[in-house]
Amino acid sequence: MSPPSCAVHDRRDRSSVNSSPEVGSAARFAFGANWSRFLATVTEEQIVQAERSLREMLGLQSLEGQRFLDVGSGSGLFSLAARRLGAVVHSFDFDSDSVACTQELRRRHFPDDAQWKVEQGSILDRSYLDSLGTFDVVYSWGVLHHTGAMWLAIEYAIGRVATGTGRLWVAIYNDQGWKSHLWWFVKRLYNLLPRPVRPAFVLATSFITRILVVVKYTLKLEPMTAIRPLLSRRRERGMSGKFDDVDWIGGFPYEFAQFETLLAYFLARGFSLINSRRSTSLGCHELVLRQTGSTPTGGID
Repeated sequence: MSPPSCAVHDRRDRSSVNSSPEVGSAARFAFGANWSRFLATVTEEQIVQAERSLREMLGLQSLEGQRFLDVGSGSGLFSLAARRLGAVVHSFDFDSDSVACTQELRRRHFPDDAQWKVEQGSILDRSYLDSLGTFDVVYSWGVLHHTGAMWLAIEYAIGRVATGTGRLWVAIYNDQGWKSHLWWFVKRLYNLLPRPVRPAFVLATSFITRILVVVKYTLKLEPMTAIRPLLSRRRERGMSGKFDDVDWIGGFPYEFAQFETLLAYFLARGFSLINSRRSTSLGCHELVLRQTGSTPTGGID
């Protein structure tokens, strides 16, 4: 099985983050260390794919002059894509290695650029968030469900969206019932294992899950449904299958929600849905929403 692709976080030296609820997890995946390895493989093609993803999902051909907040910037790939599309970018992450990744991409492509700021911060640090102001685009792909307090993180992300004009793009793991709870235990186990054992655990887990998926679809007489994703290790968002494997199996804390639950939550807070992708597996629901400044009665613009 190709694991669900969900991205990660970023950081600088900020004392207030040390008291953040995010730090409280006893078994936390080192997202930044994983994306540090990914950084060595980033190509121009992947950057262009990330730009295309931003344009298509946001429904904007350019981000010229728009303020773009990357909540949990991880490798920094989408911060870079937003900056290349003309946005004024603010990237932050909880993880110091992720911050270093984003800073490195900034150094490579936009050295000493005053229109792209990178620093450490936590989405659960209210005082830090209040200091940032609001943004035209708030982007948080596969991050908020890894904080250990997903709904609070979502609420705080909402608070950074400019009223009346702002867009919010979030990706949250799908709730698949017992399957999601089983993966919660797999992810926690990974983080409790000794570090030398973890690569073997990833290989074994990936192999077993892929075999099970192939068997499942073969029995349904749909073998290519399972095999097709294995023929390519690229991701449509410019990410990497190899590093997504590690991120998926190790990504803890881990929370999830149904699409309808997420949509109802945002509609009740004055948003309207302008684009979305529903996951029917363990992957991420993607929702792109516009802040309308009122409480809509429902639906898509």
